[in-house]
This record gives sequence, structure tokens and C-alpha cells, in this order.
Amino acid sequence: MSPDAPLAGVKVVIDAGPTYEDIDPVRFLGNRSSGKMGFAIAEAAAAAGAAVTLIAGPVALATPTGIARRVDVRSALQMRAAVLEAVDAADIFIATAAVADWRVAGYSPRKIKKGPGGAPVLELIENPDILAEVAARDPRPFVVGFAAETDHVHEHAQAKLVRKKLDMLAANHVDERVGIGADDNELELIWPGGSETLPRAPKRELARALVARIAAHYHARTPA
Repeated sequence: MSPDAPLAGVKVVIDAGPTYEDIDPVRFLGNRSSGKMGFAIAEAAAAAGAAVTLIAGPVALATPTGIARRVDVRSALQMRAAVLEAVDAADIFIATAAVADWRVAGYSPRKIKKGPGGAPVLELIENPDILAEVAARDPRPFVVGFAAETDHVHEHAQAKLVRKKLDMLAANHVDERVGIGADDNELELIWPGGSETLPRAPKRELARALVARIAAHYHARTPA
């Protein structure tokens, strides 16, 4: 493994950004994910020598330098289809996207109008768990998950790592200073049997540190 290109010859799939779940032609369910962290990781992975496929939700970000392929999607179902197609040939899957947990059961092809009965009641159904689905494959890539938490970060992250059978998980505390939408982030890395904190830094700097850790763990699990 070259220290300058620790992911040379490695195929990496990264999903990033939010998903939007349409209610009608003018409304949707969504979240505040900007995609900045995922795009920074994609750029860092490419700089480390990886052939990167970036699957992006609806974001206002230019394609990072060195990306082999970018696929733009909108909904969770579209993201799932794109990930499952790309991950067949992947060595590493990094799931940074903030995929919506639910979507509307019945999309309205016409704008839902106000009426005398008050606000409409939306029935929600659960979206597929893309990360868990990839982690359950056999054979499977090296799988890295993300968790954005508002409280009990370590406990929630550790539970997610075990529940979804991940190789590594990067967790961050979400507030107005770091995390979703911000330019800075800080991460707690957890893997089976260990953990490490990556302190607050600009997302591009943090991404380079994270990719270095992912490369080291990947090669330790998959000897040359």
C-alpha cells in the first residue's frame, strides 16, 4: 500500500446528500443535509487513488475533482437502485447520505389544495434501509456507515454499528456549529473492538483523515 495512494486500485462507492420524498408536484419531505461531508470524502478517496462512484441526492454541489462517475438521484428508492447497481463491483461502500426514513404512501399527481377540513393527513411508509441491505450481502464490500445524532452519540452509534453489522461507523453530534449544513464537523469513529475521535475541523480536512483511517482498516481486513 503506497502512503501517497493508499486506495490505489480500490473501487469505492459513496452516497451523499439528502433524499426528497415527493408529496405532490410542489411539496416534499426532506432534511437539511447539504452533501458537503460526503462530497469531501469522495474527493479525498479519489485523491488517495480510488476509483470513486458518487451517488448524490439533490444537492447544489459541483462534482469533486477526480471522481470516476457521478449519479444524481432524488428519492430513497432511486438512491437504493443506484447504490445496489454500483456496489456489485465495489471494494468499499461509504454511506454518508441522509436517506429519508419514510416516504408518503400515496403521491398526489395534483397539488393538494387547502380545504374546509383542515390539513391533510399524510400516511407514511418506511423506506428501505440501504446501508443494512449492503452490509447483509454475501460477498460484501467493506461497509462504512454514518450517524448524525443530537444526543447520546456514542451509545446510538455503537448500537447502529452492531445492529447493521458494519465494519466502521462515523458518528457526529448535530448542532448549529457542526454537522448538517455546516462547513466544519467532528467525528467519532467506531469499529468492532475500538474507537477514535477525529476533532473538529473543516470537512475537507476531516475527510482526508477519515479516508486514511478507512484505507488502513480496509487493508488490515483484506491483506494484499
